[in-house]
Amino acid sequence: MKRTERAATEADMERLGERFAGALKPGAMIYFHGALGAGKTTLIRGILHGLGHGGAVKSPTFTLVEAYVLPAHTVYHFDFYRLHAAEELEFFGIRDYLQGQGICLIEWAERGAGLLPEPDVDVYIDQADHGRSVQWVSHTDSGNNLLDGLT
Repeated sequence: MKRTERAATEADMERLGERFAGALKPGAMIYFHGALGAGKTTLIRGILHGLGHGGAVKSPTFTLVEAYVLPAHTVYHFDFYRLHAAEELEFFGIRDYLQGQGICLIEWAERGAGLLPEPDVDVYIDQADHGRSVQWVSHTDSGNNLLDGLT
């Protein structure tokens, strides 16, 4: 299943993330794709705010992961931009994060190819006239349910 939406402003991108948050379930695996500055972290900020996080959200470019323990969910925000090889994730203990019931939001997932499981949903963010185009592509039954819940 595919779905495409437009976000004209940063606030629109955050609202889109907040809407998507309402459909997320424990164990969801979501990959975010787009050029530097495309809005991946902005969309994730909206998701985290939609799940109840009230604080700041920054991309964990240097730490690789930021954990958010929220009342209803634990969310892991990963950023693999600085990875040189997917094997580095083994030393990082990636399997421990992926085997639990946490929601995994992964920027630059392609840099972990071969070690990461198939996502429930891939999110592609591209420049578009007057904003961004956000394409959601599901790969699993859970992913289809997530996109059905995106209202």
